[in-house]
Amino acid sequence: MTPPRPRRTARLRCVAVLLVLGALTYSAWLAELPLHTGLDPVQSYVSELAATDQPLGTVFRTTDLVAGVLLLAAALLALTAVERRFWSVAGWAALAVFGAATAADSRLPLSCAPTVDAACVAREDAGLVPATHTAHAVSSTLAMAGAVTAVVALTVAARRYGWWPLLARTGPLLVPLVLAATAWTLAAVTAFEAERGHWALGAGQRLQLLLLALWLLLLARTLPRPPTGDRGRPGRAERACDRQRPGQADGADGAGPTHRDEAAQRGRRVEPTERRAERAR
Repeated sequence: MTPPRPRRTARLRCVAVLLVLGALTYSAWLAELPLHTGLDPVQSYVSELAATDQPLGTVFRTTDLVAGVLLLAAALLALTAVERRFWSVAGWAALAVFGAATAADSRLPLSCAPTVDAACVAREDAGLVPATHTAHAVSSTLAMAGAVTAVVALTVAARRYGWWPLLARTGPLLVPLVLAATAWTLAAVTAFEAERGHWALGAGQRLQLLLLALWLLLLARTLPRPPTGDRGRPGRAERACDRQRPGQADGADGAGPTHRDEAAQRGRRVEPTERRAERAR
């Protein structure tokens, strides 16, 4: 059961604020451009910025933690404010997974940067790195899966249920771009782990994160607006009303002919008999 409209609108506004803050904080990696971190943005993982051996690792781990908590809170609050429909619930639940996995990522950092440090790769191959490397790979996979699922599911919800018109119009343009950037990132990661080169791994992942942040801002922009209503076939009540409309000409309330009309019709039917009786007299 959804809360009353004023309360629901207030909650959705809070969700929008949390989404904006989460998207901006999640994009803190853009600070690498003016800061000259020493990592190549075209080749390196974004998560390598938060590695424990990097000079600004603590800063980026903190921003990841804050972003994950904000997005998790936004998703959980949205689940209490929106109508319970399949695609909506699936999308917000996936966004909650994305937020929780991002926060976990920040607590499971890499110990070194494998794309720029050959010794780091050698230690990984020999199993001499902390267990956080494996855990980080799991949490990163969950975050990516949650993010992509949320983008697809909430965009479908916007179009199928007639909600969030801005997202319904623009979301279908972003979804294929997010999927393409995700496919690029996965292919590049596979190639790197197979020692077949970087395949511009960093560029693909950064494009994916930019598109995701843009989608989050788009969702936040359109979220507080009231839904335009469901689209599709008319409901049972609407079909009943449609069946009643043709009969409205017969009576004042559209319920069919009145007693007066029936009496008049009976009078017209018996009138010829009365006239024949009078002629007989």
